[in-house]
Amino acid sequence: QVQLAESGGGLVQAGGSLRLSCAASGRTFGVDAMGWFRQAPGKEREFVAHIRWNGGTTSYADSVKGRFTISRDNAKNTVYLQMTSLKPEDTAVYYCAASWNIRSGYDYWGQGTQVTVSS
Repeated sequence: QVQLAESGGGLVQAGGSLRLSCAASGRTFGVDAMGWFRQAPGKEREFVAHIRWNGGTTSYADSVKGRFTISRDNAKNTVYLQMTSLKPEDTAVYYCAASWNIRSGYDYWGQGTQVTVSS
């Protein structure tokens, strides 16, 4: 089992920045990738970004490319999502997820952290 705990959400004005953190604990050895997803009210959950645990390869949704950066600290088993130039449409609950094999999807999810961007 892998436990994930997100932090760093909050209220920010449009154009501002926030950094989300996701600390992984438990059986983390062998995790292939960790990702961030988000779900806005009345919408489906959508992919934001992921990072491969070994090698650090990253991938982003088109809607956040150039504004968000995903990174990891292997020693701390923590993944970060640096969000800049935030827009009201970025408002959502952001979830961290861990995958044993990125081709098979995600196996563990955090509880989520609210990000609200005011205009």
